[in-house]
Amino acid sequence: MSRNNTPHNLTWKDYLIHFTVLAAVTTLLVWAMPRGSRTTMSTDVGRPWPYGLLIAPFDFPIFKTDAQLQHERDSIRLTYEPYFAIHDEVEGQQVARFKADFRQRHAATLPMAYRTYVEQRLREVYARGLVATDDYDRLHADSTRAIRIFEGTEVRQSRAVATLFTQKTAYEYLLSATADSIGINRQPLQRMDLQRFLRPNITYDEEKSQALWAQLSGSLSPSSGMVLAGEKIIDRGDIVDEPTFQKLESYERATAARGQTDHSERLTLMGQVFFVVIIVAALAIYFHLFRQDYIVSLRSTLLLIILIMAFPAMTSFLVRHTLLSVYIIPYAMLPVFVRVFMDSRTAFTTHVAVVMLSAVALKYPFEFIATELVAGMVAIFTLRELSERSQIIRTAILVTLAAWAVFFSIELMHGKFLTGADSVRGLDWSIYKHIAASGLLLLFAYPLMAALERLFGFTSNVTLVELSNINRPLLHRLSEVAPGTFQHSMQVSNLAAEVARKIGAKSQLVRTGALYHDIGKMYNPPFFTENQAGGVNPHDSLDPRESARIIIRHVAEGEALADKYQLPHIIREFITSHHGHGLVKYFYITYRNRYPDREVDEADFTYPGHNPATTEQAILMMADAVEASSRSLKEYTEQSIAELVDRIIDAQVADGLFRECPITFLDIQTAKEVFKEKLKTIYHTRISYPKLKG
Repeated sequence: MSRNNTPHNLTWKDYLIHFTVLAAVTTLLVWAMPRGSRTTMSTDVGRPWPYGLLIAPFDFPIFKTDAQLQHERDSIRLTYEPYFAIHDEVEGQQVARFKADFRQRHAATLPMAYRTYVEQRLREVYARGLVATDDYDRLHADSTRAIRIFEGTEVRQSRAVATLFTQKTAYEYLLSATADSIGINRQPLQRMDLQRFLRPNITYDEEKSQALWAQLSGSLSPSSGMVLAGEKIIDRGDIVDEPTFQKLESYERATAARGQTDHSERLTLMGQVFFVVIIVAALAIYFHLFRQDYIVSLRSTLLLIILIMAFPAMTSFLVRHTLLSVYIIPYAMLPVFVRVFMDSRTAFTTHVAVVMLSAVALKYPFEFIATELVAGMVAIFTLRELSERSQIIRTAILVTLAAWAVFFSIELMHGKFLTGADSVRGLDWSIYKHIAASGLLLLFAYPLMAALERLFGFTSNVTLVELSNINRPLLHRLSEVAPGTFQHSMQVSNLAAEVARKIGAKSQLVRTGALYHDIGKMYNPPFFTENQAGGVNPHDSLDPRESARIIIRHVAEGEALADKYQLPHIIREFITSHHGHGLVKYFYITYRNRYPDREVDEADFTYPGHNPATTEQAILMMADAVEASSRSLKEYTEQSIAELVDRIIDAQVADGLFRECPITFLDIQTAKEVFKEKLKTIYHTRISYPKLKG
């Protein structure tokens, strides 16, 4: 029986809830998965095709690349002439306005040569064409060389854009008196405010121009040929040249288009649903058979659901939007979290499931699955006991190296070279860069771990190590107020951690729990034997029931201190369970002996806590009782220590204190042996030397 698989009596409502959760997870995973064209991973021009023979299953066009289409559009634009309407009446109107203005304002001060000059220039401007500034800027931005001038429904002529005027260039033209214009000066021209007579006589016709452009663009063919059904596209080891790459891209586009018009889209969806159901069901069966404790814990269930959904969702997002290589995602972070908060077997099983779910988004997932599985295993192996930050750095380095090694070996199998003249068959260095980036992102596991601890109420080994620092305020206070209890807790911590290590339990957890299990004794230190000095025992003057209440109260007072100092729940459980629901036997027996005729209420002598529910709590209960009782031995010999250990632990077993935890008889026997050896070392037992006869 697994230590994490305590059987639970699940009702039909529990099964209904579990089924609903699994259905929701399956639905969300399938919804996030891409069902269109998927990435071909490392396929690129100039590289060997690493996959099998590809035969066209249907006819499809060879689509032109965006660059080719843009080049053809640019070529058409060079011959494109947008439509402009000419308004001949503008010239006559503006020339007449100028003449009238000249007679009224300038005839008395300027010679007629100025009127003749400006009139001639105005007619030249309107003859060549005057367009609005916005229309001219549009023509210049589109690199248009000529326009089509039409009047009514007939095209009159084509006119070069370079010959057209804008209001600004026309005004400059009016002011630029030439050598032929004898006696004409710029200053009088400027005073005449000639820009008032410059109005566009050629205007852009958007409707006709757009129709012409649509006609020209429609003449472009999006394809440059056809691939017939049964035609070989490429075979394994062939170099992907530009034409072949276009065929591969066209095949994916055609496949996606066909999926939108026939039943292949539904087949893809059905396949994804079946696959996800299989993986999720396999995970559910694993947890039901081996880790029921996790699925009945809300926080563990929520954490697992979030992790299982997050990585496939990120993979699908990158593939759907073709942003970056999926290798940049730190998949090894998942087994790190599960290993730290749960156990190694669950970490590996969950990691395998998540990698398989993520691989659905990829078209050729073999390299991905192999690389990420090995990376996850390395992460699990290197984090058996996470106790310091440097271990995350070491794990990130080893995970990166392992992923590099696996991907490199696969590339070698595909015939790629590390160096050499044949550069087209070189390694795909971009993947190695993404793997390195993933290793750097793995370093964020440490701060994220702290966030998950606060969010879900977990306690990692790093936190346990920090709590076991004897300079922390609570432990430091214990060492000053109750030094005997502090020394007792240190001894219990060492004994319990050694037992946990021997039987495969969580040694750091029981070590830390042992340091805090008796903190409630700080309220009345002299009433506990280990803190008494000079032979003075305050219990001598108290009724046994009052003494029992004082002793029992240290559990509740320890819980209060744990709340005050915000100790994790898992540590508080050691305070509550280290005496279980047992009797304060010393004072119970004393009371019975002192008042044999009175009826005894055992509740007055019973601890209020619960019996151990985990192996670690059972270990602490044994270590606490054995260490405390060992102080009462009159002599420390192998026999006396062995008898003490056997008597104490056998009594706990007989009282049924371990019935609610997954500890085995073999574990208990191992614990006895460890206690005997450690106590003999602590008390320096010596063998009895034989005496010489005679």
